Amino acid sequence: MLREIVLDTETTGLDPHLGDRLIEIGCIELVNRIPSGREFHRYINPEGREVHPDAEAVHGISNAFLEDKLPFSAIADEFLAFIGNAALVIHNASFDMAFINMELDRAGRTPIPMERVVDTLALARRKHPAGPNTLDALCKRYGIDNSKRVKHGALLDSELLAEVYIELLGERQATLVLGQQSTSAATIRVRPSAARPRPKPLPPRLTAEAEAKHQAFIATLGENAIWRRYLPSAQENAG
Repeated sequence: MLREIVLDTETTGLDPHLGDRLIEIGCIELVNRIPSGREFHRYINPEGREVHPDAEAVHGISNAFLEDKLPFSAIADEFLAFIGNAALVIHNASFDMAFINMELDRAGRTPIPMERVVDTLALARRKHPAGPNTLDALCKRYGIDNSKRVKHGALLDSELLAEVYIELLGERQATLVLGQQSTSAATIRVRPSAARPRPKPLPPRLTAEAEAKHQAFIATLGENAIWRRYLPSAQENAG
C-alpha cells in the first residue's frame, strides 16, 4: 500500500526566521494515489505574532479569528501521528517545510527531513518548463474546478493539489486505460446463449425438376467431374 499526505499551510508572513508563524495546516491522505477520505485540518494560534495585512489579504485569516485556537505545540503530536511515515506532497515545499520544521523545533520535536517530501512545483517545472506553474495555473491547465478558491485555504488547497499531483504523474490517464482494458476483457468473456432447434423444419427449397436438370448438367462434364462425388449412388437412387 502506497500512502502519501498532500499538505498545505497558511502563515502570518513569509519568513519563519524573522518570527513569522504557522496559523493553518491542512492534510489529505492518499492511498495508492486515491483520496481515502481521511484529513487533518487545524487553525493554529501564532502565540502573539500578528498576521501581516498582506498575508491576511491572501488567506483571509485574522488575528481575532486565531485568538481562541491552540498553539502548534498542543497539536504537534496529533499532526505527527496523522502523517506517520508517509511521503509529504507539497507545492513549493521549501516554504511550507521551513515553517513546519521551525514549529516542530519550537515544540521540541524532531524536524522532518526533506527526503520525505515530494515538491509538486519541481514536478510541474520539469513537465511544463514554460509555465506558469502556480496552483491556479495548473488547475486551469488540467481542467480542475478551483472556483471555490476565492481565498487561499490550507485544506481546500490540499484537495486541489491532490488532483493536480495525480495529473502531473499521469496516473489518471493510466486509470482510464486500465478501465478500458477491463471493459474489453469483460466483453470478450460474454458467451451467446445456445441456439434452440426449430419447432418445425423448413421445407426444402430445391424442387425435383431443378435437381434433375442439375444432374443432367453434371453428366455433360465427363467421368472425372468433381461434382460426381456428391451425386447419390445408384443404390440410394434405387432406394
